[in-house]
Amino acid sequence: MKMQMTRKGRKGQAIVEYIIIVVVVAIAALAIIGIFSDRIRTLVAGAASSLGSQNAAQEVQGNESAEILKNMDADGI
Repeated sequence: MKMQMTRKGRKGQAIVEYIIIVVVVAIAALAIIGIFSDRIRTLVAGAASSLGSQNAAQEVQGNESAEILKNMDADGI
């Protein structure tokens, strides 16, 4: 006795597969952002300073992400 999937069952399976793919990509993106957060922050500051912000590069240089988060917490942001 063969069990055949109905059309609705296949459609539900496809949706679940897409959701799993989206979740895996999101987790990978978060991991990459976590690993390269300081470098990304430096690149964004460089872009901001080249677009006209005078103090963007000075705000970033020498500060680690953990220090910035502590300062934001202390400032109430």
